[in-house]
Amino acid sequence: MTNQEVQKTSNSVWTIFKIFLRLGCTSFGGPIAHLGFFRIEFVEKRQWLDAKRYADLLALCQFLPGPASSQMGIALGLSRGGIPGALAAFLGFTLPSAIVLTLFALAYAQVGSHWGEGWLHGFKLVSVAVVAQALWAMGKNFSSGWQRAIITLLSTAGVILLPPAIGQIFVIAFAGVIGMCFLRAAPDNSQQEENATISKRTATIALILFFTLLITLPLLAKAAQSYPVTLFDNFYRTGALVFGGGHVVLPLLESQVVQSGWVSEATFLTGYGATQAMPGPLFTFAAFLGASSKQFPAGWLGASIALAAIFLPAFLLVIGALPFWERLRHQQYLKNALLGINAAVVGMLLAAFYHPVWTSAIHNVSDFLVAAGALALLTLARLPAWLTVFITVFFSGIFLS
Repeated sequence: MTNQEVQKTSNSVWTIFKIFLRLGCTSFGGPIAHLGFFRIEFVEKRQWLDAKRYADLLALCQFLPGPASSQMGIALGLSRGGIPGALAAFLGFTLPSAIVLTLFALAYAQVGSHWGEGWLHGFKLVSVAVVAQALWAMGKNFSSGWQRAIITLLSTAGVILLPPAIGQIFVIAFAGVIGMCFLRAAPDNSQQEENATISKRTATIALILFFTLLITLPLLAKAAQSYPVTLFDNFYRTGALVFGGGHVVLPLLESQVVQSGWVSEATFLTGYGATQAMPGPLFTFAAFLGASSKQFPAGWLGASIALAAIFLPAFLLVIGALPFWERLRHQQYLKNALLGINAAVVGMLLAAFYHPVWTSAIHNVSDFLVAAGALALLTLARLPAWLTVFITVFFSGIFLS
């Protein structure tokens, strides 16, 4: 590689990091809103990829266990700058909230468990508006037509009525079969260039490493009887086995850290509330838990171990799956299936918007009016998301405390 090529790659990675760092500081609203922010940034504004390509990547991330929005960020960085680009995207998007949550965990004893309830509730209310805006944009693209609209509604019902993990897997598989049988994707005569940033050999190594760690870490933790190894194992398995990401991960984390006595229930719930107020991925809750542990190491080291462990499966799965997905997504039967899957994704996001986003934020008429006002600021006044968040949270902190 020439010096010019090295410099170009370095600049590209630095650009990716700066873009995702800004998103990591301003993307409030949880994984549903993140996907909307990504679409605006990379499809509409920067045109790194078109809407169809974005939808294909989103479908892949919905197939994989782990945090969908973080996997989407990793996939975007990987497609643009290879593994260095994926790492830059991950660090930029994850570090802001992880650092703040770690600091909050260290200060929690002095802060107290009831400080700032009005402010935290304001973040939840503005997230309702941000998520509603993102859902509307995604629905117009992926649920148009009566057939896909029906798939969206059935998927919403399926996710709400069925157990979380089983429901999500069943909905995706069912929608894919329906799409394959009854929907017809438009022929794509302009084939996009295959992604050459990751070789199939590298992808295979990543998949082997993913399954090797999943199998061997529990054995190693049992043999070593070491808390750092056990901590890494528990958070790695959580990141590797949870489907749907976001709020779905909470029951697994609760069983890992509260029932084991590492973190009290009060601390767990306080950290969850603080995570809701943060931009960036909800999986950074792991940083708070690692820092708050009663075991050693805690603090910054515990936060780093928990954070790396819970996100590592997503990183390995995206690297391992993307090169094969690039080839498969051009097959007509899979294109048809993706029409159904993308419609189902909107249904899954709609279900998550109802619970827990709406149910945890809207408790009375005042809450509804504040959320509606935030939505008006976004859609009618066209204020940027960060300014809408500031105005709404300030109002809630003053009048709803």
